[in-house]
Amino acid sequence: MFKVSPLRKRQVIGSVIGVVLGAVMFYVLTLDSTEHYVSIGPMNTGHQELSCFACHADARGNLLQQIQSNISHAVGAREDGVDFGTQDVTVDNCIQCHDRANDRHPTHRFKEPRFKDAVKEINATTCITCHTEHQEERVSVASIDYCKNCHQELEVENDPLDISHKAIIAKKDWFTCIQCHDFHGNHRYDVPEKMSDTIPLKQIQQYFDGGADPYGDNKKYKALSQEAWLESLEK
Repeated sequence: MFKVSPLRKRQVIGSVIGVVLGAVMFYVLTLDSTEHYVSIGPMNTGHQELSCFACHADARGNLLQQIQSNISHAVGAREDGVDFGTQDVTVDNCIQCHDRANDRHPTHRFKEPRFKDAVKEINATTCITCHTEHQEERVSVASIDYCKNCHQELEVENDPLDISHKAIIAKKDWFTCIQCHDFHGNHRYDVPEKMSDTIPLKQIQQYFDGGADPYGDNKKYKALSQEAWLESLEK
């Protein structure tokens, strides 16, 4: 009676399993349903009405082609990898709706060499450093003392506050900055003369988490609605 070597048997079984799994993966990855988006979490405050394609453009090729290209890149057979599933979301995606000519801290400004040390601490060259999407919040930056990275030498002439900015900086109370100043300089406001009249940090944290805007509704500019954004693409 002819006997099959146990080693040979394992090779045959392994080959059959590999072919079956490969066929299943090929079938699943080429289904139209694999091209649909699945949100990884709830949209951030203000983005609830946006559709996925407002930020996520399809990567070139289908998923199988993307996998093949990235495997080739990993083993050195291809010089560059490719986007997988969707193209990376960049600052350009954000400014399609949030293009603010008078932004106090535009992302491109932090690409200047003089800000290289500050960028190591908080990378303000990209919006998603502070506004991580799919977290159901407005601001996701870990701390609120980021002003210290650029404003150590700040001097204010005719300082209106009862506690001077110089004294605040000396005490390293950087968390107080946003009690008057929102990062992008978007709101219109009267400069307070007493620290007791500034916005409480509790209200600001609630705002970061998606609550009411403590800086008021009197804004210099507002983000485009999806309808306005689509109209701008047609022009």
